[in-house]
Amino acid sequence: DIFGAMECQGSLVNKVNKKLLSGICVLMAVCQLIALFLGHFLSDLFCKSHPMSDERFLGEILAMVIFFGLGIRLIVKAIRNERIEEHLEMNLGIRRFVRLASVSSLYTILAGIAFGFIGTNVAILVMIVVVTIAFVIGGMYTGYHWGFTSKTVVYAVGAILLWIAGLDVLLQRVLSIF
Repeated sequence: DIFGAMECQGSLVNKVNKKLLSGICVLMAVCQLIALFLGHFLSDLFCKSHPMSDERFLGEILAMVIFFGLGIRLIVKAIRNERIEEHLEMNLGIRRFVRLASVSSLYTILAGIAFGFIGTNVAILVMIVVVTIAFVIGGMYTGYHWGFTSKTVVYAVGAILLWIAGLDVLLQRVLSIF
């Protein structure tokens, strides 16, 4: 989602402002970290307030549903393929990226809840920061050089990865096959 959004923004600029891009990287990474922590906290809160023998199983089912649901959301975005009017923006400004960070953080909260339910280590945060920064930079430069046309492919790949995660939870944790 972040890559696609940044690709659209990159298609609007005449030159990538590296100072602004650095600020965007920090903003997006911090928002993703906060959202992931919040989601993990909410899953812990749920597990503590509903002590049952099947809480782990229920959490794994919810994690699987979240991964599949987020994947479906990305496929819908790919199918819709909303067009943007490519026109030169002299200054993108940081405000539009605050909105993008806020929207993507809502879905990261859900992913954080899923990670919390399946017991993912909080060390994943380092990976989230690195991947977020890579997607911000990669998306911006992809949009700058080639426009926003590949965002549908990016959404489809993201959906497939989320479905693989959901399938992994289903097979390994819910059905205990592997």
